[in-house]
Amino acid sequence: QVQLVESGGGLVQAGGSLRLSCAASGRTFSTYAMGWFRQAPGKEREFVGAISWSGRSIYYADSVKGRFTISRDNAKNTVYLQMNSLKPEDTAVYYCAADNRRLGVSDVRYEYDYWGQGTQVTVSS
Repeated sequence: QVQLVESGGGLVQAGGSLRLSCAASGRTFSTYAMGWFRQAPGKEREFVGAISWSGRSIYYADSVKGRFTISRDNAKNTVYLQMNSLKPEDTAVYYCAADNRRLGVSDVRYEYDYWGQGTQVTVSS
């Protein structure tokens, strides 16, 4: 069992930056691939990016590539999402999720086993 708690959301102006954190409980965190998803009002939850358990594989959605960076610190049981050059269309609730896979990463939300409660990110124009 893995419990996930996101933090770091807030209100920021367009062009600004935020860093989200996702703290995980449990000693098996380092064996999980971790993903970030987001959901805007009235829209489906969409993939943002993911990082493998080792950190060697990282994959981003085209909409955030070059602006967002995922990293993880297995010693701290934490995964991060650094968001730069934020745009109003990045406004959403951001969720982290854990996927019990040993190879690579997935952009399919149904393949993730555990989810956090989400943190709101609002980007004003």
